[in-house]
Amino acid sequence: MTETTNKGFGKAAQTASFQSGQFVAAGDKASWLALFADDAIVQDPVGVSPLDPSGEGHKGKAAIANFWDTLIALGKISFDIVSSHPAGDECANVIHMVNRMPGDLTLKMDMVVVYTANAEGKLVRLKAYWDYEAVMASLS
Repeated sequence: MTETTNKGFGKAAQTASFQSGQFVAAGDKASWLALFADDAIVQDPVGVSPLDPSGEGHKGKAAIANFWDTLIALGKISFDIVSSHPAGDECANVIHMVNRMPGDLTLKMDMVVVYTANAEGKLVRLKAYWDYEAVMASLS
């Protein structure tokens, strides 16, 4: 992984992004949720999809916890952060992800995930850019 550094919230967002991947891979829901501000928004993927029919994201900790329970908890996820780029109050990571699901189903995808932190270092937004339709089509 290539890591760059800067001052400000971008570095906080970068730190939280690394922790997010570690907590997801470990199946540690409580620690992952603790990374987020109470009014945070998770868009994964960004836009309208069966995972987010409104396209507006999962808003607030209760909705983010439900996102974990209905999506993240279903499989065993591993992350490879290819590169990480903090700037301003954000950090954009290029990630290769593998999700091993029940029934020998394995989802592999490359994505860009943008994390935005507040002054307290909490994530206020997580936006994952990946193509839902292309990933589903790769399964057939």
